[in-house]
Amino acid sequence: MEKAGQKPTNYNPKIHKFVDGEWWYYYPKNGTSIITGRHVRERVSVRSKRKSKHMVVDGKYISQKHPLYKPGNYKSFEHAAFESLENYSAAKEGQVYILYSPAYPSWCKIGMAVDARDRLSSFQTGTPYRDYILVASYDVPDRPEAEKEAHNLLRETHASKNEWFVVGANVAKDILDGHFNENN
Repeated sequence: MEKAGQKPTNYNPKIHKFVDGEWWYYYPKNGTSIITGRHVRERVSVRSKRKSKHMVVDGKYISQKHPLYKPGNYKSFEHAAFESLENYSAAKEGQVYILYSPAYPSWCKIGMAVDARDRLSSFQTGTPYRDYILVASYDVPDRPEAEKEAHNLLRETHASKNEWFVVGANVAKDILDGHFNENN
């Protein structure tokens, strides 16, 4: 049952207003704006939740070709992955990334993600300073395999603890640039 005052699913404060107990959609007429007061008003049906055919992550349109594609609006790829767990598990395409924190300049993390920037935003929750920096990311067709290759390559000359390596981020970048640019 519809709740009184429930916002439309595609709510936008610039075009939707709650007036007289109902939601209304306002759109400009002849180049005017909602602010001028000269606009056309249409009732918005809150009940009709028309399924979108688009995927949007953090305000950005995602192509249907993306391995995690699932129509809807998501805060991050992580949220989309939980909504579409079977696609996340099966998706091999993605990125291998290097990140580090200025608090620990002699350590860097080599990891994999569907999208490195998205991974960084969720990784930032682990530190009160939100100071991790994405040094580089490499698009790869098989992220688990590419991450394993990167780890093995760095372990030949540097100590590690799981995905963390005792190596400056720029040195790791130089090594992995050579590897990934040679293989792509």
